[in-house]
Formats: sequence, structure tokens, C-alpha cells
Amino acid sequence: MLLLTHAAGIYIVAAQLFPYLEGLMTLGDKGRHFEKKGKISVMVEGDHSIFMMIHGVLAALVVLVFLLIYILNIRDAYRVGLRIQQGKEIHGLKNDVFPWLLLALPFLGVLFFTVMPIIFTSLIAFTNYASPNHIPPKNLVDWVGFATFHKLFNLNVWSNTFFGVLTWTIIWAILATVTCYFGGILVALLVNQKGIKFKGFWRMLFIIPYAIPQFVSLLIMKNMLNEKFGPINAYFRAFGLEGLPWLNDPFWAKFSVVVVNMWIGIPVSMVLVMGILTNISKDLYEAADVDGASAWMKFRNITMPYILFATAPLLITQFTGNINNFNVIFLLTGGNPATMDYNNAGRTDLLVTWLYKLTLDFNQYNIAAAVSILIFLFIATMAILVYTRTKSFKEEDMIQ
Repeated sequence: MLLLTHAAGIYIVAAQLFPYLEGLMTLGDKGRHFEKKGKISVMVEGDHSIFMMIHGVLAALVVLVFLLIYILNIRDAYRVGLRIQQGKEIHGLKNDVFPWLLLALPFLGVLFFTVMPIIFTSLIAFTNYASPNHIPPKNLVDWVGFATFHKLFNLNVWSNTFFGVLTWTIIWAILATVTCYFGGILVALLVNQKGIKFKGFWRMLFIIPYAIPQFVSLLIMKNMLNEKFGPINAYFRAFGLEGLPWLNDPFWAKFSVVVVNMWIGIPVSMVLVMGILTNISKDLYEAADVDGASAWMKFRNITMPYILFATAPLLITQFTGNINNFNVIFLLTGGNPATMDYNNAGRTDLLVTWLYKLTLDFNQYNIAAAVSILIFLFIATMAILVYTRTKSFKEEDMIQ
């Protein structure tokens, strides 16, 4: 049975999957075109490079799974052979194999619904898949190697936009993370202070912005900050002051998105820090009182180190999340105000919102794929470097 299964696998790979693997390498010979049949011309579909790429990636994954199963089979047969030579008893399926059998289906799901799209997106960055000349089915897509990355870094029309948007993305991620994190700590400490009454009410009040769906809050804020008709500028004019171009001026638009993000993000940090504060031993504060420590000294030496130790992974997660914070920028400003200095991007666009515009609005799929790869490399490198230097990681590593 195993021999027949192996033979069937080889046949499927050679006869059924090899054409798809070949298509992945060539990406087609001729796109949609007209062919003369007698006196009339008939449209022939031809090859679709993107479909061929998808089918090729799927075929490659199937081949890899087949090879993995084959290698595991040979490895198991070798171990069984050794046990036979040593005169040891041969067992059937062990208990430790059962979890792997249950995990096989989720593994395949992750492989084909998560890993496959990532590989497909990454491969697009090494093609010329972009309008107007390389959009299937009329035109074919070709492999171009690192030409897309060279264009992104060296061609002024792209490099100025990329580095400009990247700079604002990093500034935004730092400001959004720091303001929400320390703002949440401040609110949690104020609510947790002795003598504050109705603590449950204050907790409920500050959590309401997070409980409301984010897109609702952002669209309401967008209307409130409208330069001409927004109520905020209307209040200013009622007191004889001129309104501000909240979403139409580059500086004020960036200021607005940071402040609105605080409104949405501070409750998350506040709830987490409140839970952490309840776990800090009161004996530490009593010992500090005996030694004559001030409130600032207790905060600096007891409260803040404990909070940082417990929330360091969350802080990294918030930073990486803010780099890809699509909702706040897209729903509040749409990346605007527009500028002639950038190519298909506005002053408040992050890399992720610029990537969205490149794909859905301008069909520059290869550039968008290259940007997504760079975002991944930046976030992964930053997260690993920072997290491995945190106290929580070092102490966990020592425990293990």
C-alpha cells in the first residue's frame, strides 16, 4: 500500500504538477490575443501570468509536503530497521504521534491559506506586474529580479516617496506608541489613587472610547475636525477665533491623527496597567514608606519597573501595530493632504496606506509587494532586537 501510494505521488508530481511548476518559471508565452480563423478574427485567452504563478506556488507546496512525508517515512523505516536489528520490540503508533495527526489539518490550513499568500505576494515583488503595460490577461508578466527594489531605492519618483513616507511612519509609530502607553499608565495611576471615589464609574467612562467600534469613532472625529463645517472650528468662531485646518494642513493633520489615536488607544493601556497595579505587593510600598521614600521614588523604583517588566512584549506589539495602523490614517485623513512631492501618496500616508493605494487605486502591484517585504523585514528585525534585550525575555530565558 505504501509503495502504491508513493508511486501515485510520483505520478501526480510528474504528470499533473510539473506543468504548473514550469508555468511558475515561465509565467506564460502569449497573453490574450486575436487569431484569424478564415475571414474573421477570434479572441484567444492565452496565458494568465498571475494565475500561473498562483498555481505554480500551490504545486510547489504540494511537492514540498509530499517530500516531507516521504522523508519522514524513510526516517521512520530506518529507525524501525535499527530496532529490528537490535532485537527490540516494534510498537505501533505511539501516544506522542496522536497530537501530530490532529495538528496535520491545521498545519495544512496554515500552509495553504497563510504561507502561500505570503510567498505569492513576495514573488510579485520580483516581477514587472504593474500598469499600464504588464496587467494580465492582455499582457504577460515577466520575472525582473531585483529591478523593482532598484527602482524603489534609486528612481527619484519612487525613492523620494518611499523615504518620505517611511520617515513619517517611524515618527508616527513612536508618537502613537509613547502617547498611548504612558497616557494609559497616567490614567490608570490617577484612577487607582487612594481617595478617588467611584473608581468603577471612572473605569467605565474611560473604556467607552474603546468599546465603541473604531471606524465609528474615527468617522465622527473626521466630521468634527472638518475645517468648514466641523463643530470644533464652529466653537472657535463663536469666540471670535479662526478655525484651524485640522485635516488639510500637513502639520495639523499629523497632530490630529496622533491626538485621535490617543483617544482610541489610551483605554487599552489603561485597562492592562490597572490589572498589573493590583498584582504589585503592598508590602513593597509599606517598606518604602518605612524608609521614607517619596511618592516619586516609589513610582520610579517599584511601580514603573514592574509595569515595564510585565508590559514590554505589549509595548513592542503596540509599536509594530502602529506601523501598520491602517484604520486611523485611512478613515481620518485618507493619507491627505495631497502633495506633489510624493508619487501616489499624501503627507499623512503610512507605508501600509500607501501600499493600499498602490494596489487598489494605481495597480502598481510590484512596487506594493516590494514595500510589503520591506515592512515585514523592518518590523521583524525591530521586534526581535528590542524584545531580546528586555528584562522579561532575559529572566524567562534564565528560568528555562
